[in-house]
Amino acid sequence: MNPLRVTVWHEYRHEKLDKQVADVYPEGIHGALAKGLAPYGFDIHTATLDEPEHGLTQEALDNTDVLTWWGHMAHEEVSDEIVDRVQERVLNGMGLIVLHSGHLSKIFRRLMGTGCMLRWREADEKERIWTVDPSHPICDGLPEYIEIDEAEMYGEHFDIPPPDTLVFISWFEGGEVFRSGCCYQRGQGKIFYFRPGHETYPIFHLPIVHKVIANAINWAKPVTNMAPVRGNIPEFMA
Repeated sequence: MNPLRVTVWHEYRHEKLDKQVADVYPEGIHGALAKGLAPYGFDIHTATLDEPEHGLTQEALDNTDVLTWWGHMAHEEVSDEIVDRVQERVLNGMGLIVLHSGHLSKIFRRLMGTGCMLRWREADEKERIWTVDPSHPICDGLPEYIEIDEAEMYGEHFDIPPPDTLVFISWFEGGEVFRSGCCYQRGQGKIFYFRPGHETYPIFHLPIVHKVIANAINWAKPVTNMAPVRGNIPEFMA
């Protein structure tokens, strides 16, 4: 069996502009994720905003089973043409894993059909990510909760549609809670939103975070069922 083809997409701007971020992620967030996911046997490629076509050419997407997405400061610089292209691939079966501040990306808002805004605070707070659906494949091999010593707080209300399945809820020291692991299906594609991962914290270096994302990739991989037939059918098919 061929390995799953994973494209790790990252806008890759903070690391170029902010020494604090560069010190945390000297190879970029995409580099940290590619390195952390490598032991899971995926065929991993990276792509960034400033590459031609944001690194997401039609050929690149046609050769991607699951796309991971991290963006923050440059959401509006993503071409609508590329968003259309990614959406089409998701609707036709490509998996999409949206990470942390990717909640405001054009592609996530497009697929959710809502504003996707939330409450937030940077205060170096402890986060506990509680597993609320331990039978779900994304939770395979995970503990009852994941604890992150320092994190950016995200709080409700999170303006998203009700998830098809909610697998994680986060609690923060300030008392807030947040729907931090949300599963959706759009067309033939599966989508997972996972909350942790602010650029000034080394969260994407944590093996437990890599495991969650790897589980999500395996869950979101395309299903090789026969493509549905749609449109006008001139003859009755008995």
